[in-house]
Order: sequence, then structure tokens, then C-alpha cells
Amino acid sequence: MFKILKKIQFSKEENKMQAIANTQVARDFFYSNKSTNVRFLLNKRFSWMNNFIKDEDYGIEVGSGAGFAKDFIKNKNFKLTDINSDDHLDFKNIDAQNTKFKNESFNFVIASNMIHHVPFPIKFFKEMNRVLKKDGKLIIFEPYCSVLTQVATIIMKHEGFDFTLDVWDENQAKSDISNAWHGNIAVPNLIFDNKKEFQKNLGELFSIEYEELTECLIFLNSGGVTSKTKCIPMNDFFLKTLNAIDKILIKLFPNIFCMGRRVVLKKNN
Repeated sequence: MFKILKKIQFSKEENKMQAIANTQVARDFFYSNKSTNVRFLLNKRFSWMNNFIKDEDYGIEVGSGAGFAKDFIKNKNFKLTDINSDDHLDFKNIDAQNTKFKNESFNFVIASNMIHHVPFPIKFFKEMNRVLKKDGKLIIFEPYCSVLTQVATIIMKHEGFDFTLDVWDENQAKSDISNAWHGNIAVPNLIFDNKKEFQKNLGELFSIEYEELTECLIFLNSGGVTSKTKCIPMNDFFLKTLNAIDKILIKLFPNIFCMGRRVVLKKNN
């Protein structure tokens, strides 16, 4: 992975995006008639997960944010959780590192764009292993910190990345403990890029069942999900065309253009 910088972080005041982490603004926009771009993006982010979820399964999403997963996940036994107390959540004030749910409660857990916000990701994975049933699935979508992702982060001053941290050190915080919306988008790369280190540190808990790189221009022109920026509104035809271009760019030059990663982990014990 080419690194423009090894480390860069921004304060909320420096961030050039609008309505940062405002879930109500995000929900109002999404359910308006102006959200074609972001709806296409979120459909792409969530719909593939249905392939790993059975109708009779019971599961949750951790770090649900604005709670859009319910619009795309077909399972009817699916609940939203987050560390805050927003009205749209089924379970409120849930810390994904220490959920308080009973052992082996769920067939699946969705973690979409939240692991890079977790201060202690190894603690998170251990907790997910605890609450998942035998052969349960941890279904993940996370940023991919490619060259383009790094450039976009530097320009927009949104969140930040730090490749210098030891992601396997359980005692070292990977993001700001005092700010649940602070993120380190290098964390998913540090966890999943080196399969030997993943096996060494998490292999007793999980096996990687599925992995795919995804997203580029579709994300850049989405207008943002829970933080907003400018975009060019497009109809379905042009969005599908943009998505086709994304697939080519990611296949040819993933470390330059890829901005997202899909992962499914299967519980080992």
C-alpha cells in the first residue's frame, strides 16, 4: 500500500464537510426525493449482505448511525444499535466493544463503516465473537485507504488516517476515545491486508469467508451519507455507468482507486 503520508488527523473544526455526523440531517435527506446518488451507494453497500443472512436468522447492526441498513437488509429479525440514543434505534447506548448482550445471542452482526471508529478494535472483535452463535457471521463494510482515499481525506480534512499504530496492541487506542465519530481509516487496512498477521491475532476467533474490494467514483459523487458534500445528481443509468467504470478501475489499480472493502468473517469457536 503506497502511503502519501503515514499519519494525518483533523479536528472537527477543520473538517470541510457539512452536517458532520448529524444523523437526523442524513435521514431527512435520504427520505427526501433528492437522494438518488446516496441511495444507489447505500444499496451497493448493504444489499450484498443479504447473501450471507437467512430469513430465520436473528441479528443486529452495531454502530448503525442513521440506520439506513433496514431499508436494504431483507431479514425481518434485524435490529439497529448504536452508542447513542437516537429514536430510530432498536437498542440504544450500546458500546460495540462491550454490548452487555448475552453470549451467543445472534446469527449475524453487521458492522458498516464503524470499525475504523472503534478505539480498541481487538476488543471489538472479541466481543463480536462472544455474542455470535456458532458459525455466526460478522458482516463488514469498511473504507479502503488507497491513494485516492488518502487524497480525498487530506483535501476534505475528514477523519484521518494513521498507519504507524500497532493495530494488534489491545491497550493502544486507534481513534479518539472521547469522540465516537472520530475515525482512523487506516485501521481496516492494518487488520485485513496482512493475512498472516490476521491469522496470528484473530484466527482463533474468526475465519475470512468472503472479501471484495469495491467503490470509487460512486462514493465520491454520492454527496456523503452522515456528513455532506457537493455532488452531481445522476439518474439510475448514469449511476450504473459510473459503477461499471469503478469495477474496471478497482480491478486494474486497486491500491490507487479502491475506496471500500467488503468482508465476511465466520466465527470459529
